[in-house]
Amino acid sequence: MLRLALAVVSGLVLSLAFEPVAWPVLLPVAVAGFFAVVHGVRARRGLALGLAFGAAFYLTHIWWMRAVAVPAWIGLSALETFFYGLAGAAVAALTRHAPTVRWWPVWGAAAWTTAEVVRSGWPFSGMPWGRLAFAVVDTPVAPLLPWVGMVGVSFLLALASACVAHLVLTRARSWRADTAVLLGLVAGATLAGLAPYDAGDPSGTATVAAVQGDVPGPGNDVLFDHRQVTRNHVEETVRLADAVAAGEQPRPDLVVWPENSTAVDPFLDAETNQGIERAVEAVGVPVLVGAIVDDGPEHVLNQGIVWDPVTGPGERYTKWHPVPYGEYIPFRDYVDFNFGELARIKRDMRAGDRTEPLRIGEILLADAICFDVAYDDGLHAQVREGAELLTVQTSNATFIFTDQVDQQFAITRLRAIEAGKWLVVASTNGRSGIIAPDGRVVETVDRRTTATMLAEVELLPGVSPGIHLTPWVTRGVVALTLLGLLLVLIASGAVTRRSRTVAPEYADAAS
Repeated sequence: MLRLALAVVSGLVLSLAFEPVAWPVLLPVAVAGFFAVVHGVRARRGLALGLAFGAAFYLTHIWWMRAVAVPAWIGLSALETFFYGLAGAAVAALTRHAPTVRWWPVWGAAAWTTAEVVRSGWPFSGMPWGRLAFAVVDTPVAPLLPWVGMVGVSFLLALASACVAHLVLTRARSWRADTAVLLGLVAGATLAGLAPYDAGDPSGTATVAAVQGDVPGPGNDVLFDHRQVTRNHVEETVRLADAVAAGEQPRPDLVVWPENSTAVDPFLDAETNQGIERAVEAVGVPVLVGAIVDDGPEHVLNQGIVWDPVTGPGERYTKWHPVPYGEYIPFRDYVDFNFGELARIKRDMRAGDRTEPLRIGEILLADAICFDVAYDDGLHAQVREGAELLTVQTSNATFIFTDQVDQQFAITRLRAIEAGKWLVVASTNGRSGIIAPDGRVVETVDRRTTATMLAEVELLPGVSPGIHLTPWVTRGVVALTLLGLLLVLIASGAVTRRSRTVAPEYADAAS
């Protein structure tokens, strides 16, 4: 019962490391608590303790999901809790058997990080929220991101936490050279991360604008009056054009509108098309429009469309990670989901796979739409192919009265740090901003306001070491976890065989 209570408390404490409380100093304490409660128990017991930890953490961490529906909050939390249970079982096994006991903090950190990696991509497109790396904004650990990436930072945080747990469990009596080496590696990596990442010389500069048009009515439903949402963005862009003409603002090279700045197909809806054309013609530069585009009678696309004042609509980015049961219904052909909130999803959203950055004049732009920013794959792919500037188009209206907005904005800032590039984020009604490569918020506006942000940014070529290394670090922690579990399986099998061999001798002696 003591372990169970500690598991629950540790999960709750971990939630405090993230927004809205954002006390990252609690992270190693909470994760060390997880390692301590599952250390040395049987795998089945580790599974139960991991489930208790995961439920306490995730139900609290995504409390904001209740804005969609209470069943969605409980269902998603239950699914993610399962992975913490598996991590608990794996760490328990790795801390009970000779082949992995001596260096168990390494094996345990790898198992934790592997669970993060797997649940961030599976099932369907996974759910990355709650990764340890997402809690380090505005901490001395954040500068490590361009060097080792999100997966690497999560591993180092888990390793440091496991070392703390080891010292607490042994009351530091078994301070061995290997423990000192592990802590030294973590400290050395952190100190190395304090050296600022230099992205090199910029290829040029650009003046960018992000428009936050606001959402009418209650503010948490873009479909309440979706045409007014589009009008808000059109009118705000025209006001920007007037300010530029009057010499009050510099002329931007690019204007970014958010996701769902139009909720109907701008190629088929005349009013929406005319509004966009009016805004683009007025400002005289390309506008990256967030639009829902028809893709046949049963599917839609969530796209960022480059709308040029001369050539019209051109290159497009399609959202990589539509939300299951939010933007599409898995297994629709086999189960009737025509009930509750799910009945509103009449057509399924297809996923995109573009890896090439958008070319907007001289700007090579990597785009992400809403939850895409929490995944490594889409942005990393575009950066590897030459992107010099990042943008996030998002519609947080559903969650505007919750802490999801702050959690996503923190992740967005961390992406700028990881890539070592400027980032422009446009939201329908919050939180929008322009972010420097070191994570500083250069421009932002209040939630539920109509406003435009402008800033001159550098176009920074190159790929940070962390983005280059992420696939290899990911493969490494997964391989290390599988190797450890294989060694445990072999060792436990050998023990079983020995016990079966010895058992008859004991039987003879007893007789």
